[in-house]
Amino acid sequence: MSGRPDSDTDPATADSEAAAGQDGTEDPADDAEDARRARWTAAGTGAALTLAGLAAALLRLTRSAPAFVPAAYAGGAAVCAAATVLGSRGRTRRALWLLVAGVMVMALGDQGD
Repeated sequence: MSGRPDSDTDPATADSEAAAGQDGTEDPADDAEDARRARWTAAGTGAALTLAGLAAALLRLTRSAPAFVPAAYAGGAAVCAAATVLGSRGRTRRALWLLVAGVMVMALGDQGD
């Protein structure tokens, strides 16, 4: 949307835009809530992926699959467990990358199956 600086605007819109840009900071309580939600999300996702990887490793152990397949699932589950710990401690960015790495290791095991 483009407009000239001298174009007419609704006074209510102009006042709300001016009030929104005054200090440029958000409420600290919102930041704390976002951080808490990110920690819970990282920890919950890590726990779910850890359980899924362990279950897949146990299922692959009962079948006639090469030995590296259940090892890959178990290794990916261990990486996801580490991501769970990091996520619960607030290191959500590192936890996200570990979750991606853990799922990739599990996918490598799935390719061997």
